[in-house]
Amino acid sequence: MKYFIIAGEASGDLHASNLMKELKAKDPQADFCFLGGDLMAAQGGRQIKHYRDMAFMGIVNVAMNLRTVLRNIDDCKKALKEYAPDVLILIDYPSFNLRIAEFCKKEMPGTPVYYYISPKIWAWKEWRIKSIKKYIDKMYTILPFETEFYAKHDFKVDYVGNPCVDSVAWRENQDETKEQFVLKNGLDERPIVALLAGSRMQEINGCLDKMIAVADSFKDYQFVLAAAPSIDKSVYDRIINGRDVKVLFGQTYDLLQHSRAAIVNSGTATLETALLRVPEVVVYNVFGGRLANIAKKLVLKIKFVSLVNLIGGHEIVKELIAADFTKENVKNELAKILPDTEERKTMLAEYDRIINLLGKPGVANKAAEHIIRDLKDSDK
Repeated sequence: MKYFIIAGEASGDLHASNLMKELKAKDPQADFCFLGGDLMAAQGGRQIKHYRDMAFMGIVNVAMNLRTVLRNIDDCKKALKEYAPDVLILIDYPSFNLRIAEFCKKEMPGTPVYYYISPKIWAWKEWRIKSIKKYIDKMYTILPFETEFYAKHDFKVDYVGNPCVDSVAWRENQDETKEQFVLKNGLDERPIVALLAGSRMQEINGCLDKMIAVADSFKDYQFVLAAAPSIDKSVYDRIINGRDVKVLFGQTYDLLQHSRAAIVNSGTATLETALLRVPEVVVYNVFGGRLANIAKKLVLKIKFVSLVNLIGGHEIVKELIAADFTKENVKNELAKILPDTEERKTMLAEYDRIINLLGKPGVANKAAEHIIRDLKDSDK
């Protein structure tokens, strides 16, 4: 089978690479053409675009890079037509992927379009359900509550579990001791606070400086940044500007495994941090301060933004969004979870509940089974 896969950011690259690995195990003739990152490239196939050239978010950022965005769409359409896959598989990234889904259905009728990792239309832009029902043949979801959401719109989905469970369960260096980790990376003996600032330039520029500023209030801890693979070290050096923060590339899970707590930019990383049982404060920078807080209440259909709280069904981790994301607020919330407080113990107990809810690893394997089964059924 020929698989054309699109992932537009770091988390999508990770989950798509795991899916590719399982597809290869089940389909010896598997051939790939894709837009994604280094992890997908390691699985083999033809790479059309790297996600670092695609990761634009927000109206202003997209407008500023409109020429690049449109060129990426055109290049993708051209590659899709030339490759003529047996199936198009989309990984989240809805603004781009739904355009390609529409193109595929109109220009390449008969080519099935499958979506692995649903766009978060339950949070906002619920109107996208119209495009999904029109252009998507199969949807494989990764959050338990998405099944009910799509059923409300009369669209059947298959829940396959959450791929973060796989990524965390099968991570490398699980047996590495903290002493080995510290020695390898030139760290000192103080407890570690991990900083996860996201994988996009816009996110990093918006939140990292405020994350680092908190370190001044916790001299007994060392603050260590998990760097995104697509971001040049010079970007981090510019923001850190000589302050006492170590930068580590390619060791996010290792860092979390040995951290006392974490400050995490809202996104997939909040769930990964919970799965590794690291107490966290969730932050997200939004231009507009208090006006953004008001707009959030008007636009968003959900009470929370972090996956931890959404899956848990109530506030488990503190979310500091827009105007609430200040140095003082982060400092206060971090101080509550660094010692052995009731807040820390409660958070860890809630993490365990979420871990049990999401179930055992094997998500990529299950998704691959569904894809191959559904492709066989469509040929009948």
